[in-house]
Amino acid sequence: MAGGVGSRFWPISRTALPKQFLDFSIQGRSFLRRTYDRMKAVIPEENILVVSLERYREQVCAHLPELREENLLLEPYNRNTAPCIAYATYKILLRDPDAVCIVTPADHAISRHEEFNKTLLEAVSYASASDALLTLGVVPTRPDSNFGYIQMAALPENGRPVKIKTFTEKPDADLARVFIETGEFLWNSGIFVWRADAICKELDMHAPEIARLWDGWREVLGTDGEKEFLEHIYPDMPRTSIDYAVMEKTDNAWVYPASFRWADIGNWDSLYDYLAYHDDQGNALNRSARRLLKDSSDNIVYSTRDDKLLAVRGLEDFIVIDTDDVLMICPRDEQKLKDFLSQLAMPEYEEYR
Repeated sequence: MAGGVGSRFWPISRTALPKQFLDFSIQGRSFLRRTYDRMKAVIPEENILVVSLERYREQVCAHLPELREENLLLEPYNRNTAPCIAYATYKILLRDPDAVCIVTPADHAISRHEEFNKTLLEAVSYASASDALLTLGVVPTRPDSNFGYIQMAALPENGRPVKIKTFTEKPDADLARVFIETGEFLWNSGIFVWRADAICKELDMHAPEIARLWDGWREVLGTDGEKEFLEHIYPDMPRTSIDYAVMEKTDNAWVYPASFRWADIGNWDSLYDYLAYHDDQGNALNRSARRLLKDSSDNIVYSTRDDKLLAVRGLEDFIVIDTDDVLMICPRDEQKLKDFLSQLAMPEYEEYR
């Protein structure tokens, strides 16, 4: 899934260049490129589908020049993950009615790849023989309020999936601490494994407002009329996540405990941990930027330019971002940042979105 805008990372991430096409690492590979490379170690490349937006066609092709044309699915509008997954599922069912699907976002940071691959293949094996809707739940290492949590109905045994009891989206720090202490909760990775026909039935049952718009998909998808069909149904398509549309409603949601290292790079705090270089004052920096920091600690200092010196003194827990057309200086406070960025909706800032 590579169609999000990544507005929380403004001004680095913009509508024209969203997060999945950015590279915050030292490897010189975007999130999308890294995700594709990670998946091709598990499944054949001809079975990797990328779902994005029509407006990002050229960027996807530039980052993944080897991607087959028929494997690039382009939505006319962003409607969150449930419609995106429905689209990919129907396309997959046309190819193989018995297919097992792995669904993954394009903007996650994952390491311990051997453990990741092992977990995925075990989940695929389990899903292929059942109707279970599996999500990978990462064993938490700290009470992080930036992630969603899954409560298990029982303690896991022998690496087998466990029935899901509850979902909680980004609890506050105190509640996250309670979750960790109980031992009943896992981080919600947003990575799913299920049979294509199983999720199709669940969409029909729990998200009929989505499924009904796809009536006739068998006759249209894969033909010259596919694009026109999408443009016809997507204006009425609900904007909703697969968690809300299906996983929180079904009795068939299971979580597969996983111990690979994982992070959803969804906000500046998670990016702080992910950035390649931290100085001895705890400032997170992109390695190529030129900077002079004095009496400053625990900041994120990032520049898209290597011909400009960033000189910072006396700041603590701030975000300093410099691009060609925007300089942003803001406290590292999620709510303050959210309120601040909401002002971008005003007409006078349209050119900077």
